[in-house]
Amino acid sequence: MKELFQHAATTHGVTVRVAVNFLPEQSRIEAGKWFWVYHIRIENDSDRTLQLVTRHWRITDGRGAVNLVEGEGVVGETPVLHPGQSHDYVSGCPLATPQGSMEGYYTFREIHPDGSQGDSVLVPIPHFPLAAPATAG
Repeated sequence: MKELFQHAATTHGVTVRVAVNFLPEQSRIEAGKWFWVYHIRIENDSDRTLQLVTRHWRITDGRGAVNLVEGEGVVGETPVLHPGQSHDYVSGCPLATPQGSMEGYYTFREIHPDGSQGDSVLVPIPHFPLAAPATAG
């Protein structure tokens, strides 16, 4: 299963895996719009219970223009991951160029056994390229 994900990084016992695919059927190349879908798997191999509270993305297009995206949770969720659990989600990214990249980090909050909140934990999302096939545009 892990070979499905082209990119991975582990920090503080949390592994973030990324699989990315170009979607020509969602792109409008003649209009200068390219679209990728990415599948993220977050695995909690730490001994702590963690809740994902925010995401921070740095999206760079082929011209070097940077778009910073920050927000609560992922796709409307703030999952709680107990030790040994994982969470998967799928999202997408449009660009005005046929190539670019994404990277970022998640902020987790430690949840103690008594339900109280502990420290924040920053977990990097590995850098991954966005590249449309040459035949796509």
